Formats: sequence, C-alpha cells, structure tokens
Amino acid sequence: MIAIIDYDAGNLTSVARALTYLGCPNEITCDAETILAAERVIFPGVGAAKATMQTLQKRGLSQVLTDCYRSGKPMLGICIGIQILFEHSEEEDAECLGLLPGQVKKYPGTDIETQTEMLKVPQIGWNEVYQTQSHPIFADVPNPAHFYFVNSYYPVPETPDIVIGKTAYGLEFCSAIAHDNLIATQFHLEKSGRVGLKMLNNFLNL
Repeated sequence: MIAIIDYDAGNLTSVARALTYLGCPNEITCDAETILAAERVIFPGVGAAKATMQTLQKRGLSQVLTDCYRSGKPMLGICIGIQILFEHSEEEDAECLGLLPGQVKKYPGTDIETQTEMLKVPQIGWNEVYQTQSHPIFADVPNPAHFYFVNSYYPVPETPDIVIGKTAYGLEFCSAIAHDNLIATQFHLEKSGRVGLKMLNNFLNL
C-alpha cells in the first residue's frame, strides 16, 4: 500500500486517482502507524512552505517523514514535496525538514539571461525537463519531456550530484532530485499525462 501524506493540501486526490488508475492500492492518511507501515510514501500537494511545515509539525508528521527517510523506505515528493525536503525556504522565511542540504528560492522578477523580460510568477503550465543523470525514475521517459508546473519557488540543492533533472524558467533550476531512497520533482507527475504516469509507475517499481 502507498501512503499519501494528508496535511490538508490540495491535489491529494489527483495523486490517489493516478495511483488507482495504475492499479496500486493507496490511502490518503495522516496516521503515523499507517504511514510507517506503508510500502512507499508520497508527499504531494500545492501550498506554502510555512503553512505546510506548521501542519506537519502539529500532526507529528515531520518526525514521521524523517523516520521514513532514515528507514530507507522509498519516498516521492511532488511540488511542495520537493521544497520542504531542504533546510530553508524564502517563502515566509520557513524552516523546512532539512533532510537534504540546500535552500528554496523565489523566481526573480526578470529573465536572468535577457534582464528585460518579466517572468510570470507563479510559473503555471507545461515546461521541459532535461534529465541530467540517468535514474530508474526516468526509465522509458523521453529526454527532454514536458511536465506540468505550478510554482513560485524552486529548490537549490547544496549538493549538485543529487540533481537528476533541470528546467529553464528565467534561469536554469533543479526540477528533480534523487538521493538514496528519496526522489522528488518540482513538477506535477499526476497532472503530466502519459509521461507523468510513467514516472509514477517507475516509482512503484523501484
């Protein structure tokens, strides 16, 4: 069974529907015992880093996620689920889980290359993801491929070798990471059609 972390965020049911479509039993839950007993854990959703962390801490889920990571259980973060893995977010000066060294920064107001074109923030819509390293999560996924994004902030890992995917939006940023049992994407797999479902299925088969 796959545990989908319930922290009152939106988009959880979209992930559940995608997993059900793939034939994978799943449960949206905030129960610590259920999460710890699950075969795999997915932390998806949209939201603000500070509010997310407050809800996780209130429900005792910060420690549960940390315990899952340390146990070696396969974990997948999606959207806000990649951002809270790092130490700090510029969004409301939020302290995050700190499972990985790095920061989360806001998109600049102008394109870094041209210094003229104003960026629309948040980024909403389809954008290309370039695989920078081979990884089983990308098995049979074209390189590059288009995925669906909704984000105003982006992760900046301190350790470059965990970056497995990059995307350009005013600047080139990390859009996918992998480290040991932990995989995370800034883009929404559950909203990205065939390639998104393929990556979800790859996670189920890791």
